Amino acid sequence: MSIEIIKLIRLPQWIKNLFVFVPILFSKHLFVNYDFLYTLYGFFILCFSSSLIYVINDLIDIEADRAHPFKKNRPLASGKVSKSTAFILVAILVITIAATLPFFDLKFAVTVLLFISLNVLYSFFLKHLVILDIFSIAAGFSLRVLAGAFIINVEISSWLILTTMFISLFLGVMKRHSELNLVTENSSGVTRKVLSQYSINFADQISTIAAAGVIICYALYTVADRTILIFETEHLIYTTPFVVFGIFRYMYLVYLKDEGENTTKIMLSDLPMIITVLLYIIITFNIIYFKL
Repeated sequence: MSIEIIKLIRLPQWIKNLFVFVPILFSKHLFVNYDFLYTLYGFFILCFSSSLIYVINDLIDIEADRAHPFKKNRPLASGKVSKSTAFILVAILVITIAATLPFFDLKFAVTVLLFISLNVLYSFFLKHLVILDIFSIAAGFSLRVLAGAFIINVEISSWLILTTMFISLFLGVMKRHSELNLVTENSSGVTRKVLSQYSINFADQISTIAAAGVIICYALYTVADRTILIFETEHLIYTTPFVVFGIFRYMYLVYLKDEGENTTKIMLSDLPMIITVLLYIIITFNIIYFKL
């Protein structure tokens, strides 16, 4: 597989599909029968689905991407990958997904199809509608979490669903903030139509509300009666500072370092963020499975 094809399918962006592992971690099913293996399969199905959407989106946005200071270097916009190659790749991904889904639970299959449909609708229509564009992104992350719950047939806390929604709203609007900054600094005009309906001040207000929503919903999840009953411990509350620090660190990187254009790059390159995520995972795992 050439480097340009890897760029086209956005391999680094597959990290976003790790949300599918949220239910298996918090349901204490990580070591139950084949649940981890099923979730891993589900992860790759969502990865193929995400790549399908990215290729379709790049086909739609070729001209807009060519006018963007960074996106002009994408494989299709730069001409390094032809449209015909992209269409062949779309066909391969569609066939792979269609051939695999019948082997999974019906609810999971429906959720994946909803995920694809939502993102196709986003690529053609919803991304041009103010506020609905970031809500569509949030819905995509929530569907990832629901898919993770359906594939192993477990219930998931409403607080976790709300936390996921607010995290994705936060990331979406912070990206809008960065895009607005980029347009202002480069005086290159609005390359995404919906940006003309946002302002930096408006985006900042939404991000503040979304950040507060993440922290409040997660904190309430950790102290909920159902959570304490399932985990048989009240210690999950001690993971909240990691969530708060992660949110504040992300805001720092976006507002003061202008690094919000690529969420995945931040998560994979910023050392304090990497350490925070790893510590959160390790401590949460030990609290849930060993009641530390």
